[in-house]
Amino acid sequence: MRSDMTNRQRIDTLNVTGELTKEEWVALISTYTDEDREYAANLAKEISNTYYSNEVYIRGLIEFTSYCKNDCYYCGLRRNNCKAQRYRLSEEDIYASCKIGYELGFRTFVLQGGEDAYFTDERLVKIIKTIKRDYPDCAITMSIGERSYESYKKIYEAGADRYLLRHETANDTHYNTLHPEEMSLSNRKKCLFELKEIGFQVGCGFMVGSPNQTPETLAEDMMFIHELGPHMVGIGPFIPHKDTPFHDQQAGSLEMTLFFLSLIRIMQKSLLLPATTALGTINKRGRELGILAGANVVMPNLSPVEVRKKYMLYDNKICTGDEAAECRQCLNRRMESIGYKVAVARGDSKF
Repeated sequence: MRSDMTNRQRIDTLNVTGELTKEEWVALISTYTDEDREYAANLAKEISNTYYSNEVYIRGLIEFTSYCKNDCYYCGLRRNNCKAQRYRLSEEDIYASCKIGYELGFRTFVLQGGEDAYFTDERLVKIIKTIKRDYPDCAITMSIGERSYESYKKIYEAGADRYLLRHETANDTHYNTLHPEEMSLSNRKKCLFELKEIGFQVGCGFMVGSPNQTPETLAEDMMFIHELGPHMVGIGPFIPHKDTPFHDQQAGSLEMTLFFLSLIRIMQKSLLLPATTALGTINKRGRELGILAGANVVMPNLSPVEVRKKYMLYDNKICTGDEAAECRQCLNRRMESIGYKVAVARGDSKF
């Protein structure tokens, strides 16, 4: 480790080489200042604008099932949360959400849900093929957790373009403090590499400020992202849910989340980087600040209004009562207020 390096030099090194050693990452994460964060944000914004101009891509989020077989300790949809409100959207509900979204200018639909065995490969293939038939100029992103290689391949061959699977943490010990013993980081990583091998545009990501997180585990997250070479990275602040074992834990900070958005943009320059709903939940201007820190994607909710409050991964989630059209108009105004425009496009990665 070059102990005489300043944080600005570490950021510059990341910009030029695309990587840091673990020791350099730990030093940067442990000692960065507001000035370092501002320097990284300005650089990240410049990089994002070079690749994507001032356009922000929108993804229509359809949260189609709140059932989940897993018992992740941080998630409000965990199977042992008996207070969670469970639902499944019908195929007709999903198609109706896509129709509304398409008319509002959405050209990517994100089908997100818990790991719900009801949605078999056959059901998912039918849904994907129908959406692709009706909206051939649109991309479909799936975010439905860990599945087999064969299942992923069927979903891809049906027409799904992208797959989001947050790795949550790249450190085994940390992973085990966030998940029950039947889940493993090794399988999570295996899924991500298989998705990439099959041909998906792949997204990983982690929570900033999750319980037991350290500069060392965050360093490993950044090194894993570099190793995987994803097309997308989704990060957001950890926000506790009142009905989980982590209900009394402190939420992740806005400032640290923005810093990592900038660092990821500097490291993997052409990827797609969302300013997440969680970021907007901890600060009313969180999504705008995320864009100004280097992000270039936002994901408004297209789910039927009557189910939005039931898909509660964490407390106080925003945009649970707005109609899709209201969300779209509000988003336009928000992006225009910071000098950006919402693009009507699939918005593929330039990776």
